[in-house]
Amino acid sequence: MTRIIADISVSLDGFVTGPDPGPDNGLGTGGEALHTWAFSDDPDDRRVLREAAARSGAVVLGRRLFDVVDGPNGWDDTCGYGAGEVGKPAFVVVTSRLPESVRLTDLDWTFVTTGLPDAVVVARKRAEAASSYSGNDLDVVLMGGGATIGSALEVGLVDALTLHLAPVVLGAGTPLFIGGAPRTLVQRNVTSTSTATHLTYDVL
Repeated sequence: MTRIIADISVSLDGFVTGPDPGPDNGLGTGGEALHTWAFSDDPDDRRVLREAAARSGAVVLGRRLFDVVDGPNGWDDTCGYGAGEVGKPAFVVVTSRLPESVRLTDLDWTFVTTGLPDAVVVARKRAEAASSYSGNDLDVVLMGGGATIGSALEVGLVDALTLHLAPVVLGAGTPLFIGGAPRTLVQRNVTSTSTATHLTYDVL
């Protein structure tokens, strides 16, 4: 069964970027510390990263994050979602307008201009198709940014929340949680390494 999983790195004070994020400074000032775990040699960090990529049937991201990863200083063959893996999932971008061009033309991009719920519907169909092809149950992964995941949580689109809690206090930046209706979380897994505490919750 395809689930919707929000998966993001976050600081101890709840920020998913440092201050002043932008296309040329995607994680903001000091925000690189959030993703130290993703480049770690720790076997548990590597396993968490590998398992996340393996379960991804489709990935949803917001337009601001797309502009960062598709920008000149963004993803390449060695850095990016699924880099080094056998295959890469479909990517679904929530946006109000289509981009004039796409640099990463080797990836499967779909742009949805009618809102986040519709983007999740499209991504679920892509994940279900990938599941049928592979014979494995694959999920939709909401990779960010923070506003996209916060909005998805607010409207009840998320089945599970995976946080990579980095041992850093950023003081400011893009908050993950934007208030609104309370959500009950049930803790399902905790993995601690020297670079992060990986937490998985079911969202009720």
